[in-house]
Amino acid sequence: MLFLTLIAGIVLLPKADTLRCYECVLGGSGTCTDTEKQCSAGQQCAALKVTSYAGDKKVADVNGKTCGLAEECFEASINYGITKTVLTSKCCASDLCNTQPAPEPSKSTPNGKKCFTCDGRQCTATLNCQGNEDHCISTTVTTGGKKMTVKGCASNIVCSSIQTAQMLGGVGAETSCCQGDFCNSASSTSGLAGLLLLVAPLMSLVLFS
Repeated sequence: MLFLTLIAGIVLLPKADTLRCYECVLGGSGTCTDTEKQCSAGQQCAALKVTSYAGDKKVADVNGKTCGLAEECFEASINYGITKTVLTSKCCASDLCNTQPAPEPSKSTPNGKKCFTCDGRQCTATLNCQGNEDHCISTTVTTGGKKMTVKGCASNIVCSSIQTAQMLGGVGAETSCCQGDFCNSASSTSGLAGLLLLVAPLMSLVLFS
């Protein structure tokens, strides 16, 4: 009897240690259909939102649900002045608790940090960073066989996580970050085509690993 109890405990323990969460898969129409997913040990249920702006106008709002680690739930942004993309995510720790979408991005105000940004062909304009944007960033994208550079402000998690940078529009781009006002040198030139690539709505989303 004791042996059977131990076997049952071994079989059931992995299930008891993991959560069932909703996973939202984006369809071709842009709608999201919830399915259930068994998470790995240590993961929680998560809801994710990627919001892109052109100036003050929202141009893309993509939602997703999946399993993720608690430390993967945060708010972060990349701000290039003319464009800004914000990632918000929320975790919870009970079965199928991620029924609601992630919250809207919080209203950001200038934090005193200043970085170079690009205006037309020059990268000499000043951008006032907002919220938790505590790094300056330079991103090089390739369009039409030519490399274009854009500059601005970014949150620390964007600079420390390649996956987060990809979710915020840095796929296939060369990106570097630094700390200190105007540390992203103004010597490089930019092109409007590069900026437009960063404005384009997100049609797919890389969820938590």
